[in-house]
Amino acid sequence: MRTFDQWMQEYGVSHQNPKNKIIHNICVPLIMLTVIGFFWILPFPTFLTLGVVNNWAYILIILALTFYASLNIRIFWGMLIQAALALWICSLLEASQILLPFCVVVFVLAWIGQFYGHKVEGKKPSFLQDLAFLLIGPLWVTKSLYQRLGFRL
Repeated sequence: MRTFDQWMQEYGVSHQNPKNKIIHNICVPLIMLTVIGFFWILPFPTFLTLGVVNNWAYILIILALTFYASLNIRIFWGMLIQAALALWICSLLEASQILLPFCVVVFVLAWIGQFYGHKVEGKKPSFLQDLAFLLIGPLWVTKSLYQRLGFRL
């Protein structure tokens, strides 16, 4: 299994252009939010409900956070905060009955942004070589946020 630093190094190879980095810092969290939203919407069997774990988004987040904790406990805390924020936003959007249209529109626009960023970069998206990079993108963005805030990893 790759280490956190190995994942970051591999992901960073196709994310060097400053414009692409800015695009990713905006689009990756939006894609993460919308994916959580899509999982939130999926019907969840009532017999599986365990306290707050009452939809597929929680299952997705628990699995992703377990992976993140195995890589780097400090980055895990940032991802936990982001996941909690995403769940809160999804609950607000669901209450407003706009979760699905919001997720569809933002998901499509964010992916257009991502592919534009890679066109600028001149390199293919990392997930085309390994789907696991879909989980690494949010870590890469969080690592960059940590660095800007002066947090050590």
